[in-house]
Amino acid sequence: MSQILIAYFSASGSTANLAKTLAAAADAELYEIRPAIPYERRDLNWMDKKSRSTLEMQDKSCRPALADVDAPLADADVIFLGFPIWWYREPSIVDSFLDAYDFSGKTIVPFFTSGGSDLGEGQERIEALAKNAKVLSGRRFSARASERELTGWIAGLRLA
Repeated sequence: MSQILIAYFSASGSTANLAKTLAAAADAELYEIRPAIPYERRDLNWMDKKSRSTLEMQDKSCRPALADVDAPLADADVIFLGFPIWWYREPSIVDSFLDAYDFSGKTIVPFFTSGGSDLGEGQERIEALAKNAKVLSGRRFSARASERELTGWIAGLRLA
C-alpha cells in the first residue's frame, strides 16, 4: 500500500477533527499546515471586509507565510490535503503549502469541511499549484464524519 500523509489546515478545529479521524482510518501520519502568524477569531470574520482572511482571499496571489516547511513528504506517495472552504475555495495558506513543496509523482486527495459550500474553483487551483502531481476530485465531509465512512471513501479511491 502507498505511504499516506494527512496534511491539513484548520482555523477553528473542525477540519482538525476530520483530519485526525481520517489519519486513523488510513493509518497515516498527520501534519498540520500552520501559518507563521496564527489566525485569531477576528481574522476569520468573513463579514468584515477588512478582516485578515477576507483580504487574503480577495488577492488570489496572496501567500501567507508558513510556520515551517518541514512536512514529511519525502516518503509519502499520497497526500490527503484537508482544509475548510473559504470563499468557495481553499484558504490562501493552503496555496502557500502547495507552493512550498515539490509534489512531482505524488497523488493529492483534497478533503474539506464546509457548512454547505462546495470546492468551487478550488479543484482547478489545487491542480495548477500542485505541478506534476495527480490530483483526485475533492470531497466535502462533516467534521464529525465517522472512521467507518472515511475508510469506505479511502477504499473507493483505489489508491493501492
